[in-house]
Amino acid sequence: MSGENSAGDERHPLFMPLVLLGGFVFGVGLAVSRMARPEVVLDFLQFDDFGLLFVMGGAALVAGPVFHLSTRSGKRAPLTDRAYELRRKTLDSNVMIGGVVFGVGWGISGICPGAAYASVGIGNWPILAGIAGMFVGAYAQGVARDVLSG
Repeated sequence: MSGENSAGDERHPLFMPLVLLGGFVFGVGLAVSRMARPEVVLDFLQFDDFGLLFVMGGAALVAGPVFHLSTRSGKRAPLTDRAYELRRKTLDSNVMIGGVVFGVGWGISGICPGAAYASVGIGNWPILAGIAGMFVGAYAQGVARDVLSG
């Protein structure tokens, strides 16, 4: 597996603790906003509850300006020493097909991947089956991609 962190790439000792802290804050936010509950997400997808829209909008209002300013600052990330830069993805068939498949999975399970993990934290044990399905689906897609590409 080709990751961005090669064996010779030493990360700052605080990198992983801060990733853990970020995940913790994310999980608390999902739990407090009730977005870790599949029934809330399904209500949004059925146009019965627009709370998810406000949570996502609030997150975009905070994160958007930070990403905008950081990519234009010319500075480097303090823990990785990498330049802040935009990572653009073209709108190709993989994005379109992946978006449709993601949407079907979201509609069936009522929860997206990040919220699924937070949902375990609030005691939603049946979601573990959905998380297992995400891993199996991602693996199957990788195998299919390798077979189809030669």
